[in-house]
Amino acid sequence: MAKNLDVVLLADFYGEMLTENQRKFIEYYYNDDLSLSEIAQNEGITRQGVRDAVKRAESQLFDMERKLGFAERTRRVNEALEVIKTSVEAINTYNMNVSLSREVNDEVVRVRSVISSLDE
Repeated sequence: MAKNLDVVLLADFYGEMLTENQRKFIEYYYNDDLSLSEIAQNEGITRQGVRDAVKRAESQLFDMERKLGFAERTRRVNEALEVIKTSVEAINTYNMNVSLSREVNDEVVRVRSVISSLDE
C-alpha cells in the first residue's frame, strides 16, 4: 500500500474527528513508519483489519478536506503571507535607501508585527 503523505497534514487538521483506533493506526503507519503487519501484530488484529481501518481513515480525512477545505485554505494563507513578507522587506529596503520616510518605516514595523503574530 503506497503512502500518501498528504494524510499526515490532513490528520493534523482533522485527526480528532477520527475514531481512537483510526487515529492510532494513522499515527503508527505514517508517523512511526510501522508496516501494516507490524501494527497488526502489536494490536493483536489482522493485517487486513489494520489496512481497512487505515483506508477508511484516509478516506474520511480526504472527505473532510473536500467539504471543509481547512488545509488548502491554510496553505493559501501561508503562501500569501510569504508574498507579504517579501513585499514589506522590499518596501523597507526602498524606504531606507531612497526616501527615509518615518511614516513608511512605522507602517513597515506595524506590518512586521502583524506577520510575527501570525507566525506564532
